[in-house]
Amino acid sequence: MTIGPATNSDSEAVLGVGSSLGGKRWRARLADGRLGLALAQRLELPEVVGRVMAGRGVTVESADAYLNPTLRALLPDPGHMRDMDKAAERLARAVVDGETIAVFGDYDVDGATSGALLHRFLGSVGRKPLWYIPDRITEGYGPNQAAMRRLAGQGARVVVTVDCGITAFEALEAAAEAGLDLIVVDHHVAEPRLPRAHAIVNPNRLDDDSPHKQLAAVGVAFLLAIAVNRVLRAANWYGDERPEPDLIGWLDIVALGTVCDVVPLTGVNRALVAQGLKVMARRGNPGLAALADIAGLDEAPGTYHAGFVFGPRINAGGRVGESGLGIRLLTTDDPVEARDLAQRLNILNRERQALEARALEGALAQAAGETGPLVFASAPDWHPGVIGIVASRLVERFNRPACVVSLAGAEGKGSGRSVAGVHLGAAIIAARQAGFLLNGGGHPMAAGFTVAPDKVEGLRNFLAERIGAEIARNKVVPSLSVDGALPLGAARPDLAELLERLAPFGIGNPEPCFALPGVRVVQSSVVGDGHVRCIFADASGARLKGIAFRTADQPLGRALLDKAGAALHVAGRLRPDNWQGRSEAQIIIADAAWARG
Repeated sequence: MTIGPATNSDSEAVLGVGSSLGGKRWRARLADGRLGLALAQRLELPEVVGRVMAGRGVTVESADAYLNPTLRALLPDPGHMRDMDKAAERLARAVVDGETIAVFGDYDVDGATSGALLHRFLGSVGRKPLWYIPDRITEGYGPNQAAMRRLAGQGARVVVTVDCGITAFEALEAAAEAGLDLIVVDHHVAEPRLPRAHAIVNPNRLDDDSPHKQLAAVGVAFLLAIAVNRVLRAANWYGDERPEPDLIGWLDIVALGTVCDVVPLTGVNRALVAQGLKVMARRGNPGLAALADIAGLDEAPGTYHAGFVFGPRINAGGRVGESGLGIRLLTTDDPVEARDLAQRLNILNRERQALEARALEGALAQAAGETGPLVFASAPDWHPGVIGIVASRLVERFNRPACVVSLAGAEGKGSGRSVAGVHLGAAIIAARQAGFLLNGGGHPMAAGFTVAPDKVEGLRNFLAERIGAEIARNKVVPSLSVDGALPLGAARPDLAELLERLAPFGIGNPEPCFALPGVRVVQSSVVGDGHVRCIFADASGARLKGIAFRTADQPLGRALLDKAGAALHVAGRLRPDNWQGRSEAQIIIADAAWARG
């Protein structure tokens, strides 16, 4: 099977779409198809697969590792990271000497999975740790002095912070003064100055040359567990009465945190997720099995299910309920407790959705007519637990970085999401260093912060100026990368299933996106919460189902609902549709543009 080139030259927009209904320029992901053809011929694969692989930087030499990502080939030696051996030795000594260990995590999925992984590992080697997840509203993000004092009062001698701590200077200083040995396990952007701790394991330390900077915190925690396990093995800690744990059995937790933190699914992350999804399909974790049952999941989980079925429900506890529900769900071995926790999280997730809808409505009203480089919205009645999701929705709508601030209290809680080419985490750190924030940090695509109410306007101006300069410097243009133009008749179930060989999909390995030229809408309707379902046809008589999520009130949705409208070029992701046993294909619509001529 072949697909047409996206453009006639490197500089042209795909199908001439310079500004789509979504306000994007369609760009060819692969300008030169020769590598794709070479891959297809060398690997005896269809040309469409070779072309898509080439568009993701796969070479003939790396193709096998890409198609068959294994931990044996891609997992690094944990000791290559700074302070990893130091952290492993201290934790192993705490295990052998019977010291009380505490795990302090974040309230999002990456924090919950990182904490759950270390909790399960340490419990399996005979030292079940204390755990602490701060309350989003009353404590905010990251370590605080009161929490550290509480853990010390419970007998903790070693505290491991996961998915947080890299900028917690004051809290960790006070904890160290109180006699706690601190191990920071993080992946967020670091500053030149590091907090006081026994060991700081973070591939994004400025003095760490690790090539695995894309790891989520749970990936770093997994490497730490491997390193500690190695030290304990050398110390003859294991025997007939204390067997060595099977770390592979917890890859389902690692995969979940990696997918939900939206880090690049390349290199070792690709192997962690690919293998972790296989473990997840075995339903060995009672909490994840209960969530799957609550959600009605009756198929093998993929990255979609991790990111949009499991993730939001686990997050709901930290957003609008009890921050520790997620880690409790992931660490329980009691199916009855797991079912109860999953039901509570499901109810909280529905509450979160209602709060999110109200906040999004207000944020959209504020953003209407704004044309600057940054979408910035704030209000006193928005729940702090939903502002990150609202920021994501604003990025989807306006194709610009977005920050949303909840002013419900003496301090404003803020969350931001970015677009490719704009390092939001660095901008937030710069704002804190410039005196506009009480604290804050993040990574390129997401950030969190705390701001005094009287600094909000100054923060908005500072970020807008900095982000505007970065957009201009990097020539950031809203765009959609397209893998090729695909005739409607070629969008068949066998192709959709073939493309699934390239999964897991995510940042760094995006799901293939194709342009369907000159199709017409023959059926369309609004379903669910503003989704548009439709059927396309072309001049040959070929037909294909499609759905565009949350677009009914947008130009894209209105065009799809206009069944008498002109022909459209439609771009989206081709997926199998096996509902009720039928083998069909459908397109998840990302964008569309009016077909000229």
